[in-house]
Amino acid sequence: MKKQAKRALIGFLCASLLLTGCGKKAEEKTETNDEKPQITEVDNTSEFYKNITEGNERPIAVMIDNDNSSAWPQSGLDKAYKVYEIVVEGGATRFMALFKNSDCEKIGPVRSSRHYFLDYVLENDAVYVHYGWSPKAANDISALGINKINGVLGGDGNIFWRERKYSGDWHSAYTNIEKIKAMAKEKGYRDTTDEKITGINKEFTEITGDNAVNITLPYSGMYKVYYTYDEKIKAYKRKMNSTEHKSADGTDYTATNIIIQYAKNFPLGDGSPRQDVSTVGNGEGYFITGGKCVPITWQKTSRQAKTVYKTQDGNEISLNPGTTWINIISPTTKAVIE
Repeated sequence: MKKQAKRALIGFLCASLLLTGCGKKAEEKTETNDEKPQITEVDNTSEFYKNITEGNERPIAVMIDNDNSSAWPQSGLDKAYKVYEIVVEGGATRFMALFKNSDCEKIGPVRSSRHYFLDYVLENDAVYVHYGWSPKAANDISALGINKINGVLGGDGNIFWRERKYSGDWHSAYTNIEKIKAMAKEKGYRDTTDEKITGINKEFTEITGDNAVNITLPYSGMYKVYYTYDEKIKAYKRKMNSTEHKSADGTDYTATNIIIQYAKNFPLGDGSPRQDVSTVGNGEGYFITGGKCVPITWQKTSRQAKTVYKTQDGNEISLNPGTTWINIISPTTKAVIE
C-alpha cells in the first residue's frame, strides 16, 4: 500500500509539472502586440481643387470670340476654371475665360473687350487679355486701372499669332499662357493676388434639387445654348445652336457647374448696336450641377465687388471641382430646364 501511495504521489507531481509547463507555453502563445497597424489615409481632394485654391498665382482673363462659324472651333476653353458668357451686339455672345496654374498652349480666337466684362475682371483680380476694345471699354479700362494686354497696341501684339482663313481680321488672333505671363512681367504687372478662390468642394458633392438634365438658354433669335448632362463624366456637354461645342482638337467643352444669372441688357445708347448689361445690383437665377438645379439669388454691390450667389435658404453655393460656366442672360428670355 505504501509503495502504491508513493507511486501515486510521484505520478501526481509529474502530471502537475507537465500541466504547469503547458500553461507557460500557452501564456507565451497568447501574448499580444499592443502596436496598432499603420493606416494610410487616402486624400480624395481633386487635382482641380488643389490647382485653383492653393497658391497665390494671379488669374488671367482672356476674351474669346463666339461669332458663330467665324470663330468656331475655339481653343483653350477646356483649360479654363471659369467662363463667363454674355451677349454682345447682334445677338451673339462672347466669352471671358479665366485661367490659373495653367500652361494652356493655345487660346483663341481672342476678341475685343466690352465694358461690362470688366466688372468680372475686377472681382477676380485678373490680368486682362483682349484684342481691341469698344470706346466705352477703352475709357473704363483706363479709369479703373485694369492691367491689360491689348493686341492692337504696340508691343502687346507680339504675344499673338494669326491662324485660319481669317488671317488679318478679328477672328484669327491666338495666344498662350506662356506668352501672356512674359508680357505681363515685361509690363510690370504683379503676378500674385491676395484674393483667395473659395467656395469649391474638395470632391464632387451631390445637391438636392429639381432635375436638370437638359437646359436651353435662348440668348437671342439667332443664338441658343444647349446643355445636356452626361452622368458618366458628371458634367454637361454644350451645343451652340445645332453644333456640338468642341475645341479645335475635338475635345468636348463641358461644364461641371452652370450658373444662370438673370441680368437686364439694353442698348448702350452710343449710336451703335452695342449693349449694356446690369452687372451691378441683384437678381435671380439657377445653380446647376450633377443633373440637379436649385433657384438662387445674386448680388454685386459695386464693379469691384464679388458677385455673391446664394440659395433660397441664404447660404452661398458651393461649386463642384471642374469648369464653371456663368451664363448671364436677360430675364425676358427664360431658360428651359428639364
